[in-house]
Amino acid sequence: MPNNQNITLNPNFKLLNTHTIDALSLNIIVSEHIATGLIHYHLAHPSDENAFLIGFRTQPMTDKGEAHILEHTSLCGSQKYPVRDPFFSMIKRSLNTFMNAFTAADWTAYPFATQNRQDYFNLLSVYLDATFFPNLNPLDFAQEGIRVELDDNGKPTFKGIVFNEMKGAMSGEIDQLYHTLARHLFPTTTYHYNSGGEPSAITDLTHDDLVKFHQSHYHPSNAVVMSFGNIELTDIQEKLHNDALAVGEKTFGKGHKHASLLEQKLTKPIQVTETYSVDSLKPKQTHHVVAWLLPTILDAKQRLALRLLEGVLVEHSGSPLRAFLESHPLASAPSPLLGLDDSHYQMVFYAGVRGSESQHADEIENGILDVLRQVADNPISAEEIETILHQIEIDQRHIGGDSMPYGLNLILEGFSTAIHDGNPVDVWDIDDNLNWLREQVQNPQFIHDLTYEHLLNNTHRVRLTLIPDDKKAEKQAQEEQAKLDNIEQTLNDEKREQLQQFAKDLAERQATADDIDLLPKVGLADIPADIQFKTGKKSPIVLSGQDSVIYEYEAGTNGLYYYQLLLPLDKHEAVINHPDLPTYLTLISEVGTKDIDARSLQALQARHSSGVTVRVSQRTSPNDPEKMDSFLVIATRSLSRKLEAIDLLKTVLNDTIFSETDRIKELLTQKQMGWQSRLTNSGHAYALQTASRNMSKINRLEYVRGGLPALNQLTEFLENAEQNPTLWQDLTNRLTELHAYIKTLPKQALIIAEKEHLEKLKTAISNSWKETVDLSKNTLQNHTFNVNNDNVAWLAQTNVFHNAMAFQAVPAEHADAPALMVLSSVLRNNYLHRAIRETGGAYGGGASYDSNGCAFRFYSYRDPRCEQTFADFLASIDWLLEQKASEKTDLWIEEAILGLMAGMDKPPSPAGEAVKALFSELHGRNKEWQQAMRAKILAVTLDDLQRVTATYLKDKPCVKATLARFDKAEMLEKLGFKLEKVI
Repeated sequence: MPNNQNITLNPNFKLLNTHTIDALSLNIIVSEHIATGLIHYHLAHPSDENAFLIGFRTQPMTDKGEAHILEHTSLCGSQKYPVRDPFFSMIKRSLNTFMNAFTAADWTAYPFATQNRQDYFNLLSVYLDATFFPNLNPLDFAQEGIRVELDDNGKPTFKGIVFNEMKGAMSGEIDQLYHTLARHLFPTTTYHYNSGGEPSAITDLTHDDLVKFHQSHYHPSNAVVMSFGNIELTDIQEKLHNDALAVGEKTFGKGHKHASLLEQKLTKPIQVTETYSVDSLKPKQTHHVVAWLLPTILDAKQRLALRLLEGVLVEHSGSPLRAFLESHPLASAPSPLLGLDDSHYQMVFYAGVRGSESQHADEIENGILDVLRQVADNPISAEEIETILHQIEIDQRHIGGDSMPYGLNLILEGFSTAIHDGNPVDVWDIDDNLNWLREQVQNPQFIHDLTYEHLLNNTHRVRLTLIPDDKKAEKQAQEEQAKLDNIEQTLNDEKREQLQQFAKDLAERQATADDIDLLPKVGLADIPADIQFKTGKKSPIVLSGQDSVIYEYEAGTNGLYYYQLLLPLDKHEAVINHPDLPTYLTLISEVGTKDIDARSLQALQARHSSGVTVRVSQRTSPNDPEKMDSFLVIATRSLSRKLEAIDLLKTVLNDTIFSETDRIKELLTQKQMGWQSRLTNSGHAYALQTASRNMSKINRLEYVRGGLPALNQLTEFLENAEQNPTLWQDLTNRLTELHAYIKTLPKQALIIAEKEHLEKLKTAISNSWKETVDLSKNTLQNHTFNVNNDNVAWLAQTNVFHNAMAFQAVPAEHADAPALMVLSSVLRNNYLHRAIRETGGAYGGGASYDSNGCAFRFYSYRDPRCEQTFADFLASIDWLLEQKASEKTDLWIEEAILGLMAGMDKPPSPAGEAVKALFSELHGRNKEWQQAMRAKILAVTLDDLQRVTATYLKDKPCVKATLARFDKAEMLEKLGFKLEKVI
């Protein structure tokens, strides 16, 4: 622990605690703002990527969505920055590596990260003013939340961005499952309600409700601030005090700290049956989930012990409860709600199934309880306990940061504990508690006592049976219409005029150009001249008797190593095109080998590694849309002392067999059901994929093999195999043939670790592949396929549209590629955001240039409109061509370039940086190539943008696609779409 006397704070803060975690290079300093009570956790770290988060305890007691709509509206202008849209404006004026805001069940957080010091303080100033001093203009509330407008026929209709967002979110099967269960599991506390807002209740929220919620909840004493990186603590605290806390001391009288409340304990378990919305009734659509309410997250030892219990029960497919749920004859797959949820104040344990029938509820619940008794009443092997402890250690040591900055990952891991007055240090530094847990498991009764206390003897247990209802969406639409009819009955001439004037005022506000010079910014001069590119070492190695190469990267991996096998596929077209390749990738590390069955292999993987993953890495050639570079990649990570993981990859590649058809059925059914339930959250991705499906070889392949046609093919296969079991043997034969070909392909290796471990790891890899194998290949039939260019509407279970339009463009090396990249950002920032989101009411939309797909694409998601949005896409093209060179257009281009550079320069994790660098080189995009692309982007002008717009977009052929509700079929046919249905 550091000497507190050496820590300097701003004089307006007092020191509460410090803690050092050497393994993570963290010095944690906890302080409190003396006047207001705001708590600040500073994670001092040598990283140049500095992160910040301010969060508030938000505990709504309605379904009106006040916390969520406040999150949106607070970012629509503030006292210091009276700009209509400072959040999206700052995205354009920043080199941020992350900017967002989140509404969780019981807190709202505003995080950002950047590598530029000036940018950090710019964003900090905007975020502080937005949260503590938002304007909360009624027109912004109407735009972001909910309003009533009169349509062209004078009929009232509901509009609002969050309203449409939640319509899309709550059409998802798993969202309905989670929120329905929460209502019964939490009868009296905030978790009973949907903090995002139920669409039927959002319509009752008023602007006054919103203002009162802000006054009550956005108070410094109700807030937690976390910062990470190498900026001095005193500099951050000076900004906190001067920009917000000192200014606001006189105005912070109405709010207070909201205490987290314990749920009233049920005196006996309950069983409930509810419904969820589906488009059509089919067999096996019922969910059965059992949930237990557990203690709070504040006791770190207890929380870790329950994580151990979760691991014993469901860590991998060989764990007893997961194995029971995966193979249950009365269900298709485990529930997505499975295991320990420690994201709320009180933890929850879930166990259940999907793809069942309502009459099986008792049998499934009793079976779950029987498994728990068997686990509790029989000794757990020391090997299994060590496996779970090993997984906990891997999770703790793994440095993420590839999808979100590492510092923000750390912050968010600890934030939910801090916001409930717990000690987040216990989340970041678990070594002492892990040692305590190792001592406890020496007691043979430890797992027995945990299971009985928290599960078997816990009376706060809810069993939910969620059954399908194909009329529910229609009923909800009728209820919404009835509410609108009631509003219409109250409308007199005066009220109609008020609504019309309000709509006019909103339209004028949306059309008014902001004075964005009020906002701070960074410029092109702040962009680093050179890109960061990890360099490694390429060494010769013999793998399976063949001369090959190993790529070695030294990185700060916190005691882990990352090992991958690379099998180049460029000369093996039959593998790339094989119709069963996606199934092969799903199964290969999940089924058994010639020596052990599938569940035993899962246990072996968990014992020695993070698991084995298999994927294909492929990119379109920089020069040719019909060529691509492909690698089959088999990967794992493990503790540096666990060399056994290296042989796991050899076992998976050399010894896998595809004879366990029951296991294959389980896995493919899980894949199909999970795929379907994720559609509503990925609708725009599938629309984009559909629209650009024929514009490059890789796009055709990914659409047919991984798009919605592939989902339908999988669904049809499972249905046909139910009637004709011989199809399973046919699949086994095809996979066996494919595997026999793949395992003889030449191999390369990648190893990433700390310097002192690289040599022994390289030796272990060499020894692992010392044996020469038969490299003679069987022959594979090369499959070909064609894709049409129809405008396609996919009908799916969704309450909103996801729209896309694609134009043929060029590959990455083409001279026009940089201008197309900048063009997409200019269109999104300056036309599409306003037209599609603000005016149109969609949750989001924009444009993108896809060099992999050789396509320029427009998109919208969670969109209440269809035809009008496609018109907006086309209108943006005309708008761009009409622009004249000016300071304004120069600014647009500068903002677009800033955003592109921030994305290109976003630092990955230490291991991710090495993986990214290697595959960039393998796919023809090395450091020199990227540096040259950077220079070309910086040189783009308005003339370039207008030239590529005229060349590739204006009056050029395009393909449209949408993901839409089933009841929109007739409308979509009239618009010229070919209808496809997600079955």
